[in-house]
Amino acid sequence: MAFLPLLAKAGSTVVTGLAGAVAYDAARAVVKRAPLREGAVVAATWSLRGTRKAEEVAENVRLNAADVFAEAKERIGEEATPPGTGVTHDHEH
Repeated sequence: MAFLPLLAKAGSTVVTGLAGAVAYDAARAVVKRAPLREGAVVAATWSLRGTRKAEEVAENVRLNAADVFAEAKERIGEEATPPGTGVTHDHEH
């Protein structure tokens, strides 16, 4: 008589395992069909576009700031250094 409860417990475990396996296979099929790669490519594209736009804006800000400082130096009588050149000292150390 102790065999029946053991059989019931084993049957319950088998049904639970079968349901889990079916759920796993269904989830795997959904993931396989999902356009995950396409989504990743689109996200990377947006990221690259955003980065390039940010670089462009930063460069424009840098150039505008350089123009403002050059004009300010002109107004006080200093010679403005050309962009891209280092600061030169007009005195000896």
